[in-house]
Amino acid sequence: LTGHAGGVNSVALSPSGTQIATASADYTGRIWDRKTGQVLTPLKGHTASVNSIAFSPDGKSLVTASADVTSRIWDAQTGRILLTLRGHSAGVNSATFSPDGRKVATASDDRTVRLYDARSGRLILTLNGHGAAVNSVVFSADGKHLLTASADQTAWLWDAATGREQLTFKGHSAWVYSATFSPDGTHVLTASEDGTARIWDVRTGRELHSMTGHAAGILYATYSPDGRQLVTTGLDGTA
Repeated sequence: LTGHAGGVNSVALSPSGTQIATASADYTGRIWDRKTGQVLTPLKGHTASVNSIAFSPDGKSLVTASADVTSRIWDAQTGRILLTLRGHSAGVNSATFSPDGRKVATASDDRTVRLYDARSGRLILTLNGHGAAVNSVVFSADGKHLLTASADQTAWLWDAATGREQLTFKGHSAWVYSATFSPDGTHVLTASEDGTARIWDVRTGRELHSMTGHAAGILYATYSPDGRQLVTTGLDGTA
């Protein structure tokens, strides 16, 4: 897929598997036909780098996070902006829908996570506690928890209803770029600038495994659908 005028920061596959969405440093997002590679819908409106993009569970809308200090919800068919989510005081690094599609969570350089109503844009909760920029946020499969990764070298597990911290995953010696749940929800996987990816017990916060091999920081790590394999992407130019 070619056409962006800047680096591609994020990619997402639609729930139907027929479309791919990309977010770019050229201030735009794009929706592509997976089979033909043609652009179906451009997403224009942000005024700085678009750092992340995600489809809603029903595939009818998308949410983007941008360095312009906003997140936006878009109509996936027309590319029209449905809502602009404001409130952060610094760039937004990550945005995602809850599993039921009713909420959006955002993570920002302002050290906070915010939870919004996806239909009205109303701010529901602000999660405070990280000591540095929050690089990523994801929901658990049941929508009851949020998982964040931060430049303060930690990942946190939060109660999505109350905004209270429940666990802190400590052990990395540099920024944690991403954190995600295992498919069965029993483990957390983190990727760090310290060159390691680590697996943690989601109930106790105990580190179970530390994986090395990259010659530089690891930007992202995730599980295969069956939870038996992992893939990592690194600043050393390898996966």
